[in-house]
Amino acid sequence: MKRSAIFAFLLFAAACLVVGCNGGTVVNGYSTYTGGNIRAGKALLQAYGCGACHVIPGVPDAHGLVGPPLYFWSRRTYIAGELPNTPDNLVKWIESPPSVEPGTAMPTLGVSQQQARDMAAYLYTIR
Repeated sequence: MKRSAIFAFLLFAAACLVVGCNGGTVVNGYSTYTGGNIRAGKALLQAYGCGACHVIPGVPDAHGLVGPPLYFWSRRTYIAGELPNTPDNLVKWIESPPSVEPGTAMPTLGVSQQQARDMAAYLYTIR
């Protein structure tokens, strides 16, 4: 087996282990996995209009078909096909998608790091 194939397998296995955490534990509505408030994250996803482009389970009026549906988010291996699905990477993606994937159709919405953590906290509840 080639080294690159072994490396790809190990990277995939590590990402699966991270995703297997399924969002950590919840204490008073906060995810220990992201440091975000789950309820606030759901409200922010709605307020920023994320549902205009994405289907987001549990978020009212989130039936968009421009971006990918966010079903089973906590089980996904990659974010935008570019980054392993980890809390820090998801926060980075939500804050500034073009810094991760230049030319992406997903806009920078101007959310703060804490707002991105809140949004990520909600997304990781989608199993």
